[in-house]
Amino acid sequence: MRWRIWLLSLGITLFSVLVLSFATTQVYYNSSVDDAKKFLRVYMNAFDESLYSLDEAGALAFSEKLDGARVTFMDAQGNVLADSLAGSGVNHSDRTEIKDAVFKGEGFAVRGSSTLGKNMVYYCKNFDGRFLVRLAIFTDSDWSIFASTLPTLAMFSGLMIALSLVAAFVATHFIISPVKKLAQEAAENKGEVTAKYSELAPIADILNGRNKSLSVQMDEIKREKELVDRTQASKDEFISNVTHEMNTPLTSIRGYAELLNAGGMTEEQKGAAYTTIMAQSDRLANLIACIINYSEIDSDGLAPYEVDLSALARETLGVLRPEADKHGVELIGKIEDGIKISSRHELLSEILGNLVRNAIRYNRRGGTVTVTVNAERLCVEDTGIGIAEENLDRIFDRFYTVDKSHDGKNGGFGLGLAVVKKICRKSGWNLSVESVEGKGSKFTIEF
Repeated sequence: MRWRIWLLSLGITLFSVLVLSFATTQVYYNSSVDDAKKFLRVYMNAFDESLYSLDEAGALAFSEKLDGARVTFMDAQGNVLADSLAGSGVNHSDRTEIKDAVFKGEGFAVRGSSTLGKNMVYYCKNFDGRFLVRLAIFTDSDWSIFASTLPTLAMFSGLMIALSLVAAFVATHFIISPVKKLAQEAAENKGEVTAKYSELAPIADILNGRNKSLSVQMDEIKREKELVDRTQASKDEFISNVTHEMNTPLTSIRGYAELLNAGGMTEEQKGAAYTTIMAQSDRLANLIACIINYSEIDSDGLAPYEVDLSALARETLGVLRPEADKHGVELIGKIEDGIKISSRHELLSEILGNLVRNAIRYNRRGGTVTVTVNAERLCVEDTGIGIAEENLDRIFDRFYTVDKSHDGKNGGFGLGLAVVKKICRKSGWNLSVESVEGKGSKFTIEF
């Protein structure tokens, strides 16, 4: 990176030197041409036709007076009468300075000499249409001026190369050092990386973002590992519970089926047997449905739609009111009208059903369950037995249950609150719980 910066600096420096040299040369050349024109006008003022005849002798005499300037005498049509450097008899009417002198009274022109490497500045003046006098002096060409500056340019370029080398290394030190420091801080992962210079702030933000992302991933891996260990035990317990729950109804069903098959039962006994078989079959079906329902949430790919949560909450309270009356619990609805949520009817029914049923079952006689619905959140609050602090971190874990006495779908198997958590996480909602043991619990879903 240092060499790239140095080469870039060197290239810019050399290019700037060349451009400056060409520009300076052009300025100097234009200035010398302007000075030559001024000199020629002054020289022309020294011409006196009474002193100089319009022949070769007069041209040479006037040229000598002008320190060797070229003198040309011509008639009004541009025919050369005499020239201090060339012969006569030539027509110069096609020359720029001659044309301007004929029509405008005077004219200038600059022409180069490839053999001499110099330019000649010409000035021609019309003397009342009687004759023309042209004066010319040599001036350096722009290329000859540039060539004369080459030694100085070479020395200056060498100095600039050395200075740009030093400047580039100093500059890259100040540029690279903060970057190296950022990289070192990011590698050591000692908190948030800070940038001393505002230009490096975006890099610091990227490094901080990646460090945070890496930390989150590491924490997630750690939690997953713990979960595999805080979950394996729960699964073992769950399997034991499910085996027991399944074994009990299966034993009853098989026992009564064998009695019915053996015969000898009264009609009343048969009715009782049929009732027990149906009840235990329902219990077994509920357990299986609970497990299937939990496993199918992740694979559910149906699109959401707008659901009237207000109406659904009132409907849920109406359906569960007989169960609440049975437990001596009052249901209270604080439900705003017209609250609609992008979800699906069955998912919101699962959430409301699980939360309200738990609030009823884990309540005390004379207690209340309050359901609050507004545009920001859904709250289910009870005045029941509450949740012990050591269980608050685990109540949403799959297969975990504090009280194993209940059965049926989403109750008693440790999957009811796990279903609620999974639906909320999939929908992007925030699920939280507040509870004081012996006073009650409050479950809140923020949309």
